[in-house]
Amino acid sequence: MAWPYRVGMSDATPSSENPGFDDMARDIAEVPAVEVIVTVAVNLMSAAAVKLGLTEEGEQHKDLDEARKLVQALAGLLDASATEISTFHASPLRDGLKSLQLAFREASLVPDEPGQGPGEKYTGPVYG
Repeated sequence: MAWPYRVGMSDATPSSENPGFDDMARDIAEVPAVEVIVTVAVNLMSAAAVKLGLTEEGEQHKDLDEARKLVQALAGLLDASATEISTFHASPLRDGLKSLQLAFREASLVPDEPGQGPGEKYTGPVYG
């Protein structure tokens, strides 16, 4: 049975309202799982960097509560997919995660205790 819904940021709607859904599903079917995982990880990393104020706009988009959620999700994804993606893909993603964790620690007015920062339940304590 084909998946009959398009999942968006706020709801799921039947594919009949989105005529390109079948084409999109066919395109997704051709993408290896590793590429999907890496793409999601990179999107989480990019969003976390924005919420940490690490972009040109800096403080304008800084939101540490949102950044914490994104870093936590990234760490969980990398932990869960560690055996599914190669070291070739995992190493730079882990390096990026550590950089975000350190940036979060530096940006926090009251830093978390070692091991209590975002994602550290998956990675262990991160020290600067």
